[in-house]
Amino acid sequence: MLKKVGIGVAAGLAVLVIVVALQPGAFKIQRSTRINAPAGVVYGFLNDFHAWESWSPWAKLDPNMKTSYTGPAQGEGAVYEWSGNDQVGSGRMRIVGEEAPNHISIQLDFLSPMAASNLTEFRLSPDAAGTRVDWAMTGENGFIGKAFALVMNMDKLVGKDFEHGLLQLKQQAESKAKLSSAGPGFQR
Repeated sequence: MLKKVGIGVAAGLAVLVIVVALQPGAFKIQRSTRINAPAGVVYGFLNDFHAWESWSPWAKLDPNMKTSYTGPAQGEGAVYEWSGNDQVGSGRMRIVGEEAPNHISIQLDFLSPMAASNLTEFRLSPDAAGTRVDWAMTGENGFIGKAFALVMNMDKLVGKDFEHGLLQLKQQAESKAKLSSAGPGFQR
């Protein structure tokens, strides 16, 4: 009897391993919004990691989070590192490409709670409402990531953060655009 239970458990584990292994390795999470501000204004909030605190969906999750900036103040080569509580973990972002004011590529490396390396991109394009912003993150899931994806929908989980961040980015950029259009003397 014990032998049959052991064989059943082993068979179940083998099936689970096969199911996990057959999950897609590549993933992409993307959200978009329209912002009533020129692309240059929006781009300024993305191209300078110091400005991320005003709109990032993760910036206020840990008031004691430690941050550091290295490299140029903005643009290609700028680096932002953080270390915080379980909600924000620790990691590093580095701007690896840019085409002002239309595109920024960021290498995003999570160190904890789970190591991962992803590419994050922001694409800005003018439209009737001002600027369309597309925020995407792509990467590859290893075995653990594939297993995690079986029980947790990463698109919904991270997508909610992207939506929240884009809403805050919209508020910040539209506010700055209004102040700029009000003329001299009305700047932040």
